[in-house]
Amino acid sequence: MQTVTPRQMEVLLFVRDYRARHGYSPTMQEIGNHLHVSRVTVFEHIGALEKKGLLRRGLKHSARSLQLSDDVVFPDSRRPGQFPLAGRIAAGEPIEAVQENETLDLEEMFATSGETFCLRVTGQSMIDEQIRDGDYVICRRSREAADGETVVALLDNGEATLKKLYRETDGIRLQPANPEFSPIYADNVSIQGVVIGVIRKF
Repeated sequence: MQTVTPRQMEVLLFVRDYRARHGYSPTMQEIGNHLHVSRVTVFEHIGALEKKGLLRRGLKHSARSLQLSDDVVFPDSRRPGQFPLAGRIAAGEPIEAVQENETLDLEEMFATSGETFCLRVTGQSMIDEQIRDGDYVICRRSREAADGETVVALLDNGEATLKKLYRETDGIRLQPANPEFSPIYADNVSIQGVVIGVIRKF
């Protein structure tokens, strides 16, 4: 990797950590606020990092278009979202404990060709899909989904809900995964994303 100044590395680290927390890149102003420098100075650092091939801007006129190059090497060996994988643990019959020298990388696990985002679940309507109140769902941003997929659906009244999607002859059925809840029927819904993973914190 090309040599970077300590300040440039701060920019790269902030972009990396911000994307890990929020699912999208920071604005120039947010970088400036974090580093306590002006936007002009931020633009200078971004320009230098672009020339070195370590940072690039995606869509024009987008305030959150910064993308890190795969060539960036960070001083901390473990990125946010990486955990040591110590081995396997039985949830059925006991098994022999085997020490493994691996890392569980959540960013790699939920890697997808599109943008991802995370939502905190409120309610129990999806418990039979092992999605519970307080869980975090990892979603792939998409306007389309196949029947039976769990989606983030925006209703005509502006409310969003997490349900399984089914297309029927007379409209859309948003099916909960809990018999105590009734399906939601709609003529049309706006799909915001498809669930690709669940994270639970105890």
